[in-house]
Amino acid sequence: MRNNRVLRLTLSALFLALGILLPFLTGNNRQLGNIMSLMHIPVLLCGFVCGWKFGLAVGFVTPLLRSLIVGMPPMLPIALGMAFELAAYGALAGLLYKELPKTITGLYLALILSMLGGRLVWGLASYIIYSSMGNPFTLSMFWAAAFVTPIPGILFHIAIIPPILLALKEYKMFPLTQQ
Repeated sequence: MRNNRVLRLTLSALFLALGILLPFLTGNNRQLGNIMSLMHIPVLLCGFVCGWKFGLAVGFVTPLLRSLIVGMPPMLPIALGMAFELAAYGALAGLLYKELPKTITGLYLALILSMLGGRLVWGLASYIIYSSMGNPFTLSMFWAAAFVTPIPGILFHIAIIPPILLALKEYKMFPLTQQ
């Protein structure tokens, strides 16, 4: 059991590092980054592979740490809102995968529901953050930023995350024994 915990911690550190590094593929272009959401991929993978607790932790820390190290995304309001969104992604991916049938359909359902839940959490967090700063955060802003702009990224995530998980399953790295 201890080796499993060490493996989860090690993989979580790897997913955290990937979450900090992958956005460099968009050249820190904020528009392209919003569309592709590359930081989301390792967080979702962490939730699926390591479980909800590790997914939640990696999801919350990744945008905050990246903001502190690289300056992108800006801490307020972007990175803080993303911290709640990605924490929800990681936690929901782990929880839903654990509860749903271990089929390809269950995997896709867990992924899509995790992405939907994370975006709803982001909307609520953003509303609170923007309101506390005296700025409006409207439903149309939420809709555009959560569902319209990132459509290519959403489709990209749906296309690549399940095959990655299936490849990890082939190498007996997924799923790790759930605690």
